Amino acid sequence: MRPETMLRWHRDLIAARHARISRPKRAGRPPTIRSIRQLVLRLARENNGWGYRRIHGELLVLGVKVAASTVWEILREAGIDPAPERTSTNWAGFLRSQAETILAADFFETVTLTGTRMYVLAVIEHATRRVRILGATAHPTAAWVTQAVRNLAMDLQDAGCHVRFLIRDRDGKYPALFDTILADTGIEVVLSGIRMPRMNAVMERWIQSCRRELLDRTLVWNQPHLLHALREYERHHNAHRPHRGINNARPLYPLPAPIADPDVITHLKVRRRDRLGGIFHEYEHAA
Repeated sequence: MRPETMLRWHRDLIAARHARISRPKRAGRPPTIRSIRQLVLRLARENNGWGYRRIHGELLVLGVKVAASTVWEILREAGIDPAPERTSTNWAGFLRSQAETILAADFFETVTLTGTRMYVLAVIEHATRRVRILGATAHPTAAWVTQAVRNLAMDLQDAGCHVRFLIRDRDGKYPALFDTILADTGIEVVLSGIRMPRMNAVMERWIQSCRRELLDRTLVWNQPHLLHALREYERHHNAHRPHRGINNARPLYPLPAPIADPDVITHLKVRRRDRLGGIFHEYEHAA
């Protein structure tokens, strides 16, 4: 082997080593940048109304020094509007966030055997699905509706309910005094849109259930008979009927603890109680 050959091999090895050392690193964000990105996205996710300027200020308060343009770029890459319209809460978000303080009211109609058209006024609590039937009348005058809402206000105060909003439609049967009485008790009336029943969907769904389970299966003789049937259905709805909207619990009672022992289930004795002559049934443990 000639000396020139060994020198050439040595030069090639040195050149390959230097090329390997100077080769660019694999693409990717440094750990510090990744941490800042995660923090920016977390702040945006947990605070829907914050734009990139507000998030940038919060980072500076936390001691994280980063340019506002960097925050803007991180949000844009994640598909989040850096200067959002997220400050306007949509209707579904409002209902979910304020469910504990929302009531919904509505009138619905039924007809007796004599052909008299009766108007029923009811309210429902969004959080618990508890229903209160305020009354039924053939003539929903302003005085009748006003007295019904006064009774509702006193009932809510006695029950200790902290209601802030009541959703209703724009029906002309509501007098101006209806809203005034509620405002005096700290309840703000929220009007649904014109021909938009979905804005009062919880109330509309209960009316549908009341019609299907009670009114469509009952021959109503007169107003006292209607009120008796509605009171029975109200008790059934609040104290026994499970509701999917509250994880199959009952408005007035939580779900009992599940039975873990299979022997107990095998020897379980269930008794049926009929309401309104068997129009609907209730089941409970036999004593």
